[in-house]
Amino acid sequence: MTAYFRSLIILSVCCLISALKVSAQDPYENIIQINGVTMTADSLRAISNVLVIVKNKNRGVESSDKGVFSIVVYKGDTLQFSEIGFRTKEYVIPKDIKGHYFSLIQLMVQDTFYLPETIIRPLPSKEQFDYAFKHWNIPDDKYEIARRNTNALMLRALAYTLPKDGRENQANYQQIQSQNAVYYGQQKPSNVFNPLSWAEFFEAWKRGDFRKKNKF
Repeated sequence: MTAYFRSLIILSVCCLISALKVSAQDPYENIIQINGVTMTADSLRAISNVLVIVKNKNRGVESSDKGVFSIVVYKGDTLQFSEIGFRTKEYVIPKDIKGHYFSLIQLMVQDTFYLPETIIRPLPSKEQFDYAFKHWNIPDDKYEIARRNTNALMLRALAYTLPKDGRENQANYQQIQSQNAVYYGQQKPSNVFNPLSWAEFFEAWKRGDFRKKNKF
């Protein structure tokens, strides 16, 4: 019985020492940074816009147009690689890995998927087709909406109707101040005796700009 208790005490001391070592370990010891690239398995072509997320931790990154990514994880985490047209891959970071900086090349296999079948049927009669062609309101797709919004006439109408923002108002105010600064300390010139102004006035008079227009 004495030997049994002695063994139990020794085992408890060893467990306590191990727990103290774990608690005294540097909390940043388990953090590592992985710099990697995602490529196709058959042709080793870089895959862009691959989602590299840490599984069950709601965080991740996206690979660049050259397939390069960089992410900080903990030892024992699982990286999940997903992209449309490729099979989802997972990589488990070993818990006993040494160091803090590692490189990773993740090869991904193309995946074939099938869309549900779409059946297009014509209208039963010519009269129904004529009615649908005249009266049906088919909504515009995104390309048509974008084309209409970037039309030159639409942009010109928006430029005339939309109010000025803070930047434009500031630029307009500074322009007025700079024009007024030209005549600081002197009287502004009057256009009463300006022959060019009188010429413009007579031309406007001939065109009828000052006639009273009938609103009805």
